Amino acid sequence: MISVLLADDEALIRAGLRMILETSDDLTVVDEAGDGQAAVAAVERHRPDVVLMDIRMPRLDGLEATAAIRAKPQPPSVIVLTTFNTDHDVFRALEAGATGFLLKDTPPADLLRAVRLAAAGDAMLSPSVTRQVIHRFTAEDRSRSRVAALDRLRPLTEREREVLVQIGLGHANAVIARALHMSEATVKSHITRLFEKLAATNRVQLAIAAFRAGLVE
Repeated sequence: MISVLLADDEALIRAGLRMILETSDDLTVVDEAGDGQAAVAAVERHRPDVVLMDIRMPRLDGLEATAAIRAKPQPPSVIVLTTFNTDHDVFRALEAGATGFLLKDTPPADLLRAVRLAAAGDAMLSPSVTRQVIHRFTAEDRSRSRVAALDRLRPLTEREREVLVQIGLGHANAVIARALHMSEATVKSHITRLFEKLAATNRVQLAIAAFRAGLVE
């Protein structure tokens, strides 16, 4: 059973999310929070697997709450769920340690999939969000040396590079496992080492590293 905490200042939104999530037998909502401070406190009480976090909330906004939650030992995955779709929000969410960024008009099936992926240590971004993130960072690299980006990947093994390419292509762990003929557990182990070697905190940062080095076009 995957435990989920809902953090949104609108009770109607929380009720709608709860209704969607509880249509699945493998998901349960353990608590709700109406502001960022309450969300941080609820994480301490319930230790959920996943937090669905709104950005615009009183007392402590969702991005500050995300950073506080992700700084805890063995933190839950945080999916930022918002009506806003701007570079500023996306980059701040990723910097805060969010593992996913979805718009509130995301179809219910995609929302459920995102929660399951996050609980498994994977991630999901809205396609439009993924495109703008990659475009922004790769556009910046036109004025930078690709040699430096490649040099950053020097510590990686050949297998780790192959996994990095798959992440750059936006593939989930199960797809990577099939493509590279390895178990999902092995994929997760490689991704853990990629996080360590590249000092990354989420999969989008790994994808950006692949694009910067020219492993993925």
